[in-house]
Order: sequence, then C-alpha cells, then structure tokens
Amino acid sequence: MPGRATSDTSASSARRPDEEVLRPLGMSVTRYSCPELLAQRPGLSNSELARGAFVTRQSMNLLLQALEREGYVTRPAEAPAGKALPTRLTPRGRRSLEKATVAVRSVEVRMLAGMTEAEQAGACRILRSMIHSLRDGDDGA
Repeated sequence: MPGRATSDTSASSARRPDEEVLRPLGMSVTRYSCPELLAQRPGLSNSELARGAFVTRQSMNLLLQALEREGYVTRPAEAPAGKALPTRLTPRGRRSLEKATVAVRSVEVRMLAGMTEAEQAGACRILRSMIHSLRDGDDGA
C-alpha cells in the first residue's frame, strides 16, 4: 500500500523521541502510558488500561504484573465486584511517573515549538479526533 510506509515511518519517528527520553528512566511508551492513565483515572481495570494504551489485554496484564512486582502499582487479591481488579499507583509509582512526565513534556515542547497557538490547538483537535475514531473502532472488527 503506497501510503503505508509513510504512516509507519511517521508513527515510528513520532514514537522514537519519547522512547529516547524514557529509556534512561527504565520505561517505554507503553510502560509510561499505564501509570499516566492510572494517575488520571485511579482504579482502571486491565481491559480499560489496555484500551487506553492501545495494547492487548494480555500485554497489559504482563505489564501490570511486572509493575506490581516492582512496587509501582497495587491491585487487590480479589475483585471487589465482578472480575476486574482495580489498579492504583503506589507512592513509588507516582514518583516514577512524575520523572517520566517531565521527560515526555520536554519532547512535547520541542515538537510544538515551531507552531502558533492556533496551529497547536488545531493539531490537538485532530489528534483527539483520531484517538476517538480508534476507540470507537475497537469493536473487534
């Protein structure tokens, strides 16, 4: 597909700077997105976190197990209701997230530096629309 190489290249070059600033902190973009989502919405389940980070439930479950072993998140031994185990950041997880957020924000500042406020607002609007479309399209098709 002619446009695919461009899209893949754009996606990988957009991800690379985040990966580069997160790597020294022992994180990847996915490993950063999980605590970021939990900071915004404490108590999310594995499935909700997977959807928010655009990974499979299985991948998120493995990540959550690692984060729990390392003391960054906590989950109850049994689900309070249903099957979902609500996940919460620990104080250690919050401190790690704060450091990572500073690094990621520096990439965002660099990325937006050449744009006017109106261009930045337009770019954010377009990105939100894309994310919304991706989430709406998550119907198993």
